[in-house]
Amino acid sequence: MRTKLAALTVLVMGWASPAFAADLRATVDAAVLPVMAEHHIAGMAVAVTHNGKRHFFNYGVASRETQSPVSENTIFELGSVSKTFNATLGGYAEAKGKLSFAAHPAEYLPQLKGSAVDAATLLHLGTYTAGGLPLQFPDGIAGDAQIWRYFQQWKADAAPGVQRRYSNPSIGLFGRIAAVSLGSDYASLMETVLFPALGLERTYIHVPATAMDGYASGYDKQDKPVRVTPGALDAEAYGVKSTAADMLRFVESNIAPDSTDAAVNRAIRATHISYFDVGKMVQGLGWEQYPYPLSLDALLAGNSPEIILQPQPVKRIRFPALPTTPTLFNKTGSTGGFGAYVAFVPQERIGIVILANKNYPIPARIKIAHTVFEQLSASDRIYAE
Repeated sequence: MRTKLAALTVLVMGWASPAFAADLRATVDAAVLPVMAEHHIAGMAVAVTHNGKRHFFNYGVASRETQSPVSENTIFELGSVSKTFNATLGGYAEAKGKLSFAAHPAEYLPQLKGSAVDAATLLHLGTYTAGGLPLQFPDGIAGDAQIWRYFQQWKADAAPGVQRRYSNPSIGLFGRIAAVSLGSDYASLMETVLFPALGLERTYIHVPATAMDGYASGYDKQDKPVRVTPGALDAEAYGVKSTAADMLRFVESNIAPDSTDAAVNRAIRATHISYFDVGKMVQGLGWEQYPYPLSLDALLAGNSPEIILQPQPVKRIRFPALPTTPTLFNKTGSTGGFGAYVAFVPQERIGIVILANKNYPIPARIKIAHTVFEQLSASDRIYAE
């Protein structure tokens, strides 16, 4: 099977017990290779951080046309994992004193004054609880004029804070307002301020010509090459492209925010606060939260189609705060040709990044991550230092 899926490379950064590294490699191989074969995935990059040590596992090819192998520096589309960067930018704007999560959209975008969306706060927008904004913009919405007209005409089907309905327009507007508050456009702020502040070297909204040779080709359901197409508030909702190496740095910054500067530290912590209990998980800004450890079934339930596609009643957490017990944070993401999953547990100092150049089923991603986390927990008992 492995030869059919092309080259596998493994890189460990930082000393790790050879026995531990071998066990981890065997676990990742056993979890990843059958999924690649079943779903005809050309290439995958898996990155694991464990007690400050980085492990990279690279499978297959970034492009079937060129046969270039996947590495930890291959650029993949993140899809909705981008929303975690969006939330971090909002936290950064708040840390800089430019933004209040309790404010309403029209305070930053006067053209929304009197609209239904202006009844919501920015916190509602960032947690998908603004009152029923849909998963996607209607077809044909393009350009700011049409975006503002859409929000001006939108009718809520619930009061803010009553239901969660996962929504690109909702968090997309949150990200745009964060950028407006900082006095620049979203892509520029990401690429010249936030990504560098996080130490990310090959993470982009717009992949430059100099990096295009490292940008993987995505593959659609018919295995035809495809890349993400433009859309309303696309940069804010699903527009980030990154590598396994950079995403693991981002995960490690989330595990240990004190390693970043003061504003970024506050921004990251803002995305970890628990705001709404959705029943099967807790919604924060960008990240979704679960008590850890948890069963595979519980993690699958929190990432189910029901949670993604249907409105869910929520309970506002009375005193929003950072979790005080072990908590798993996660986010899935997809575009037409890519699938991503990121999860981490700060208290356990573990995290995983899974990037693929095909949009394959979310349960398969969840199972890979859960299997790896289970192995890390078992290894901690066996190879305790």
